[in-house]
Amino acid sequence: MNVLVYSGPGTTKPCVSQCLDTFRLLLSPYYSVSSVNERVLKDQPWESKTAVLVIPGGADLPMCQLFRGTINQKIKDFVRKGGKFIGLCSGAYYSSSRCEFEVGNPEMEVSGPRELKFYPGICRGSAIKGFHYASDAGARVVEVSIDSKAIPEMSGPVHLYVNGGGMFVDAHKFPSVEILATYSDKINVQDDDVRGRNAAAVLCTVGRGKALLFGPHPEFSPALMKEDPDIPSFTQVIKSLKATDKTRVEFLRLSLKKLGLRVNEKEFKRPNLTPLFLSSIDNKTAEDLVLNLESTLHYQIQNIIDVGKDKIAVNRFHEGLHYRNNEDAPEDPELAIKKIYLCSNELPDKILTPDFDMKYFRNHLVEFYKSSNQELLPGSIGYTFMYGEVLTSTSVLMDSNFRWLPLLPDGFVITGTVQVLGKGRSGNHWVNPKGVLPNSLLLKLPIKSAEIAPVVFVQYLSSMAYTHAILEYDIGYDEIPVKIKWPNDIYVKSPQYIGKTIEKNSKEITHVKIGGILVNINIFEGVQHLVVGAGLNVSNKAPTTSLNTVIKAMNKHYELVGSEKRLDLIREEKLLAKYLSNFNAMFEKFKKFGFKPFLSDYYKLWLHSNQIVTLNDEGNVKAEIFGITSDWGMLMAKDIKTGNVFQLQPDGNSFDMFNGLISQKR
Repeated sequence: MNVLVYSGPGTTKPCVSQCLDTFRLLLSPYYSVSSVNERVLKDQPWESKTAVLVIPGGADLPMCQLFRGTINQKIKDFVRKGGKFIGLCSGAYYSSSRCEFEVGNPEMEVSGPRELKFYPGICRGSAIKGFHYASDAGARVVEVSIDSKAIPEMSGPVHLYVNGGGMFVDAHKFPSVEILATYSDKINVQDDDVRGRNAAAVLCTVGRGKALLFGPHPEFSPALMKEDPDIPSFTQVIKSLKATDKTRVEFLRLSLKKLGLRVNEKEFKRPNLTPLFLSSIDNKTAEDLVLNLESTLHYQIQNIIDVGKDKIAVNRFHEGLHYRNNEDAPEDPELAIKKIYLCSNELPDKILTPDFDMKYFRNHLVEFYKSSNQELLPGSIGYTFMYGEVLTSTSVLMDSNFRWLPLLPDGFVITGTVQVLGKGRSGNHWVNPKGVLPNSLLLKLPIKSAEIAPVVFVQYLSSMAYTHAILEYDIGYDEIPVKIKWPNDIYVKSPQYIGKTIEKNSKEITHVKIGGILVNINIFEGVQHLVVGAGLNVSNKAPTTSLNTVIKAMNKHYELVGSEKRLDLIREEKLLAKYLSNFNAMFEKFKKFGFKPFLSDYYKLWLHSNQIVTLNDEGNVKAEIFGITSDWGMLMAKDIKTGNVFQLQPDGNSFDMFNGLISQKR
């Protein structure tokens, strides 16, 4: 299930970053934490796959305008039907019945009713004096007392970052509200009732769901705060928070459990980045790439090159190399210098890459090219290759670094074990756990090729190449129930349905997503540079189903029915090599003949033949899917009553497959 953190207008970058980082650490690996904008909340069917929606701090007036009507109604329905909501600082103001902020201050006052009304009363602030918009000048450390009835596992004070946060007025009066913590320090606002308790954190029951609201910021980690020489008081704030940080984390962990979430009980830290190891089949191509970077982009300081969004440090790999990943010194992965080691003569030992055997991968890549009668040459997919155990994002490393992207060789591939800034559709970002195989590859296609080979089909080719890689992994793997959801998501039958017969028109969610494709395009000198990003759940245990989980279920079923069949668990290195070999063969054919030769195979692999769907943007017309167009990959659906044919763009529509709903993305 997903934890969605809103990151559009009305939030600040530090608040969103702190939310993402903290919730990933506390909720991994049980939930996938990602950021979403207002367009996703409005137009996409996010509710069925979401456990929690989080509104971080900022200023709530932009949300009042953007969320009015449709988004607010979707959020209210989501929570009332059993969903969970977290509001922090301005997110708490926004989700109360009324916001009263700095009333009487003509320069700062924001007051008025709010639509969500998860807290049935007023959220009033600033609780602590000194707030300044977009500044830490008014930031303070506030002491709160934990309510022992609500959270009996914890006692004593907790110290939290506060900067404009509010107090929940007369929270003790509402039967649907449980007070989790109260302000211990003297605050700037008052309850209306003399018996009020200065509530700082509350848990509200809303229909079948719950809303967890905080005035201060329990998600703010001092490790991610940076001192500001212009604000000396903020240095003391950071020091004070560091001294008491364990109680902050424990309070938030217990609050999330109170909300009904499964929480990581261990002290969990986001891993720092590790080196990237660059190699090629002939060694020379990787060497030439580095020489080209050196001569074209030049070094700034010592071995550091500015490649666009990132700065890279180029080093030569040598036998006996050791590196120390200093996990005790938190880093900003976006700002950190990316260390690249050129492997000219040998590949690193598994001691340096314990989760990915580069030699095993390369051997299988050579084998699969040979067995499919392809020549593995410079420019072939996977010929030049880079791996990092912990990296930002395989796609971002290529796509966002405009200075080196045109210098990278055709077929260049990046993969990793853990992405700390994984990138998906609609701008979503997440940390993927081990066992989710992320990779991105570079394809260069002249613009003039578009007439024969429209780039919209590259996502189709990628999903087909991956699906075939699974089915052709070895003997017996063609029985894995893996399919494609239009246009490019990879689905597999859920483990609990393995060996069971499913009725054709069943509404049960029998298949789950295990992979997806994202293609980004940049054009340099008349050549399209396509970065094809793919992610596949191979062996992760949570938060979603993986291929190996399904294989275990299949082996159990084989044993149950007395079959001697058994499938070994899939290894990422071999599967990736098969995918790249498949993709190379398909892409070469696609460049010559377009997508028509692949249509019949695509239909064999997809889930949608004769599926009945509702087209939301066509007056809720019931239509039957019967194919895609061979020119632009449009989904074709025929109105059951009139026979009218609708053509739907692959990247312009959202497809809620199991509810049979297709709606336009906006």
